[in-house]
Amino acid sequence: MFIPNDWGILSFIISKISVVFGIALWAIFLYYLFISMFAWKRRKEMPADKFEPKNRFAIVIAAHNEEKVISNAIKSLKCVNYPKDMYDIYVVADNCDDMTASIARECGAYVLERTDRLKRGKGYALEWAFNKLFELDINYDAITVLDADNLVSQNYLLEMNKHLCMGHNVIQGYIDSKNPEDTWISGNNSIAFWISNRLIQLPRYYLGLSCTLGGTGFTIATDVLKEIGWGATCLAEDLEFTLKLILNGKKVYWAHDAVIYDEKPLTIIQSWKQRKRWMQGHFDCLKRFVKDLLLKAFKDKSIIAFDSVMYLIQPVIVAANGFGVVFGTFSIIYSIFTAKTLQAALFSILMFAFMYFNVLFVIIEGKFSVKMIKYLALVPIYNFTWIPIIIQGYIDRDKKEWFHTIHTRALDIKDVEKFQKV
Repeated sequence: MFIPNDWGILSFIISKISVVFGIALWAIFLYYLFISMFAWKRRKEMPADKFEPKNRFAIVIAAHNEEKVISNAIKSLKCVNYPKDMYDIYVVADNCDDMTASIARECGAYVLERTDRLKRGKGYALEWAFNKLFELDINYDAITVLDADNLVSQNYLLEMNKHLCMGHNVIQGYIDSKNPEDTWISGNNSIAFWISNRLIQLPRYYLGLSCTLGGTGFTIATDVLKEIGWGATCLAEDLEFTLKLILNGKKVYWAHDAVIYDEKPLTIIQSWKQRKRWMQGHFDCLKRFVKDLLLKAFKDKSIIAFDSVMYLIQPVIVAANGFGVVFGTFSIIYSIFTAKTLQAALFSILMFAFMYFNVLFVIIEGKFSVKMIKYLALVPIYNFTWIPIIIQGYIDRDKKEWFHTIHTRALDIKDVEKFQKV
């Protein structure tokens, strides 16, 4: 047991730890703020149509019971502005027990049917499909990966071809939302992606760092895939492959104008399950890769490896920010009603200001609408939900059970682009 003096010592220690922790959080926050500054203004790039469409693509769509959305995905791909003899569409019907395979065939896609009840999940399905493609007599320059619910902009393959011609061998496209105004959950999910695209992905591309694969809408040069292999089968296979690339001296480039419209979850339960799965995979990757990345960062003086470590610890920052917003709100209220010092209140207001400063880039990206105003007001609540999700993801980081996100928003690409600025 502690005597009274011991409590004073303990309080002193806790206060010092809090100060150190706070300084660390602010240092990381300022790091991200510094990075984001390089994308506040977009740079001019050579138009994609100035590059000859010389790269042949295999488009791979991993699909598990996606009969409601697969046809529109294929139709949007058939409408892209790229020579039709320069790309083929492959649908991986992975452990399907619905009409996904037959609908895909009717729409003109090649169908690869996979049945493996033990190795379930997108990562396994992609690895299997890539090996099947390598066995074909067709020489594809690159493979692009999409989800079954995705729709793509007409210039998608032109933009990917442009980057390949520029020597970029792994490219991530701009993941947009096809249903941002459906619910406050889909709205805030969309806002999070828009901000990430502009303030995380784009500046890293400008700075020569590695961007991060986003699970869909990415392209890999075939020779790179053959060289290092896929081997990404965890719950965050996109992050796993990104880190694998970095450890092999490669990186992910960014195609801001290659747009993929992705369906965002409509309910808090759907969103919770999806984000928990992301966090499980994230912490799994953190455990397996952080040591090697740190060694590469210091041994090879690799700023790319160091930046990837900063990305891996991002959930801690998100959780801390969430706590900060909640407690900051109480600080404001407490300060106002008790006439105490305004220091805590000003600090909290500053946190809110930084949070909504990011929202300005939603407007810059051309994503603002009248209906989105009420969703913007709910950003703090959405951010707060990340706290228990991150904690759950950390606790369940070693669990490999894969949950399928059900997609039902069967929109056509023309319907989506009416309300989107590409």
